[in-house]
Amino acid sequence: MENVILSVHLILALLLIGVVLLQRSEGGGLLSGGGAFSARGAGNALTKLTWILAGAFIATSITLTVLATQRAASTSVLDAAESGTLAPDSTGGTEPAAPGGDLAAPSQPAAPAPADPTVPQPAE
Repeated sequence: MENVILSVHLILALLLIGVVLLQRSEGGGLLSGGGAFSARGAGNALTKLTWILAGAFIATSITLTVLATQRAASTSVLDAAESGTLAPDSTGGTEPAAPGGDLAAPSQPAAPAPADPTVPQPAE
């Protein structure tokens, strides 16, 4: 459901951009050179279409906000910090604990590869 509304929202945004770019401005717009529309008729039609698209865009924005709010967790980051679910990091501060466990680098570095006896070593 949310993906459908998001897709409609994106299409409305693109249509709204296109309609606004078609409108005539002070310096002339894409329709300023004449064409199939009269100046007054094109202005009224594009103005009405802009209002309709803008209203639909706002409606989908509010709908997406309501859906995201209903799906969001009811706890705050500050609540998690007070309850102690934050793990201390190496700098002494705290950061959220990783859900998959500790992903830090190993404490001991890997052993260097043994030298190849066939390659001459530089003299010291």
